[in-house]
Amino acid sequence: MSVFINISRRKFIYGCSCFGASSLLLPSCTEVALLDRQQFNILSDDFLYSKTFPAYNNFKSQTKLITGTKEYNQLIDIGFRIRDAINVYYDVNGQENPTSNFQWEFVLVYDDQTKNAWCMPGGKIAFYSGILPIAKNEDGVASIMGHEIAHAVARHSAERASRAILMDAGTYALERFVLGTNLSCYSRELYGQVRQLGLELPFSRSQESEADYLGVIFMSLAGYNVEESYKVWERMKEEGGSGPAEFWSTHPSPDNRITKLKEWIPIVRKQYPAIG
Repeated sequence: MSVFINISRRKFIYGCSCFGASSLLLPSCTEVALLDRQQFNILSDDFLYSKTFPAYNNFKSQTKLITGTKEYNQLIDIGFRIRDAINVYYDVNGQENPTSNFQWEFVLVYDDQTKNAWCMPGGKIAFYSGILPIAKNEDGVASIMGHEIAHAVARHSAERASRAILMDAGTYALERFVLGTNLSCYSRELYGQVRQLGLELPFSRSQESEADYLGVIFMSLAGYNVEESYKVWERMKEEGGSGPAEFWSTHPSPDNRITKLKEWIPIVRKQYPAIG
């Protein structure tokens, strides 16, 4: 089964979510950047940034960072090159830039055991030194960078938090107005498992796939070799083994990601060639 939900079904689900909750939460339903999908979000960028920017600064103050090295300079150059490509793309096409209020920042964390990178809302990005051997080269770093930036561009953190708030409100309403009593410990545990396996994990995997797709677009616009996007995952697979079954995971399986990335590459090359 494809990681992406069918477009028409997806519009229906998000449309119902937005309409049904509008009288209570006053949500915003917007289209995800470069994707034909409506997004449910009740959290403003200002609110998110008021939480994430101090958290990012606190993280930097308590973490050993690498600066002044070849790897650090390369990371910074790639980050700003992708940023500039995104800005030019939206300017040339006369579209609203979803990164216009970002306060871009990139750090390289000294941690050879952690193979990870992340991007907070607003363009606050961290790479761990442990992922650089898997990235292997400039294009590999650009692939990972594009993926992480894509999460912020698509407002995935805000969307997940908004869905969680909505589902928690639904649980309260069920207990308060339908059942007239609190769920038993067993029922609450069962509900939590159904919610995780039926809603949260598939949704998280869908967001990861969106970030994969958008990430390829961003690295293509910036002039990087998009073939490296799936090669990174081939190396990640070799490094990490089989991992948990996709059904139980927050991320698509490496094999699924590799297959989809190979399918997207010719489309992205045609529709989103390098700028400048």
